[in-house]
Amino acid sequence: MMDRRTLFKATAALSSFLGTAFGICKAEAKDFAFDVEHRGTVGRLERLPNLDLESRDHFFVGIRRWRGDTLVPASRKRFAKIMEANGYDPKEDLPLDKIVELVKDDPLINTEVRIFLDAKRTAHKNYKQEFDNNSDLYLAEMEAYDKRGPGTLELNPDLHIPTYTKHEIHQQPGGYVGSPFSGPVYHHGTNAFYLARSIQNKQDENHAGLASQMVTPEDGRIGRVLDMGCGIGQLSIALKERFPDAEVTGVDVAGPMIRYGHMRAVDLDVEVNFAQRLAEDTQLPGNHVDIVTSYLLHHEITAEATKNVIAEAYRVLRPGGVFFPIDFFTGGQSPTNAAGTFARWIDHRWNNEVWRPEYASVDFAGTMRKVGFDVTVEGPSAWRRRHNILGIKPA
Repeated sequence: MMDRRTLFKATAALSSFLGTAFGICKAEAKDFAFDVEHRGTVGRLERLPNLDLESRDHFFVGIRRWRGDTLVPASRKRFAKIMEANGYDPKEDLPLDKIVELVKDDPLINTEVRIFLDAKRTAHKNYKQEFDNNSDLYLAEMEAYDKRGPGTLELNPDLHIPTYTKHEIHQQPGGYVGSPFSGPVYHHGTNAFYLARSIQNKQDENHAGLASQMVTPEDGRIGRVLDMGCGIGQLSIALKERFPDAEVTGVDVAGPMIRYGHMRAVDLDVEVNFAQRLAEDTQLPGNHVDIVTSYLLHHEITAEATKNVIAEAYRVLRPGGVFFPIDFFTGGQSPTNAAGTFARWIDHRWNNEVWRPEYASVDFAGTMRKVGFDVTVEGPSAWRRRHNILGIKPA
């Protein structure tokens, strides 16, 4: 049986044929066999491989936007009426079992929940099916990029993958670590997520905005930047574009995610170093980094892991360095009501946001102060409607 490496060599030798059959664009570099771009790019975004898949993607984005613009407000109004009809203040919170009992048979609320879950689930299935059906082609493409620069890729196939990282967050099939195509599935899935909320991010606009608000050390020294739990590296790339003279490193436990992120950074000619490592064990020297950040990491890991990640951020930062984790409510959880409690439960139980309840229990400010940070709550508004927190390592 022909193994994947042998297949890759044969595929490289037949690249001119594949160019006709699959729309592959040859590169001139001797060590680079091909780049799979079936339908070209729009700016920095590679289009989905065929019109059928792109059309279905547009349909599900439309369904999700209709849910957010129309069904969610209607569902919230119905929720309030049910609360009032049963003698409760709509602004009041209730035990979860009581909330579920009140709304479990309501068709409007259940329709809104079903569209929330199934539109995302089916969209993910559509993406993954394309990559699985053409796996040899896409695996060969990633292998062609692995040793290319600018930037480096460090994969650690023997790395112990903690159990807490193996869940299928967002219902993504295989999760972040269980499929070789986690990267592109996540990329297209999050593009749909943002677009359904009328947030433009197909050109990484959201991540560029986050990078533009990154707080810098008071002394102005920015030689090294670390992106913890970097995923496919969109923020890592944006940070390198903002700080072109800095060495930017992105670490993530998920090899498939950073492998895709590296391929994408090479395509964009942006020098980022990606390494498959744990955010709580970056293997970097102490007092080494000027800025440490992360984007939407902490609500997807355990409370214990969050505490360990904060301690690691403090360890690797040099005195005067900045720690700026960007996530939901890092500055403190907001008061809620029954409708909010129900929505978070649906997200946790059915959208596989497994660690969301634990995340809500984390005292970010207290944990950061405990390891030694000087802490400012309500840092820059790096993600709209969300509180943020800033830590400085004392000199």
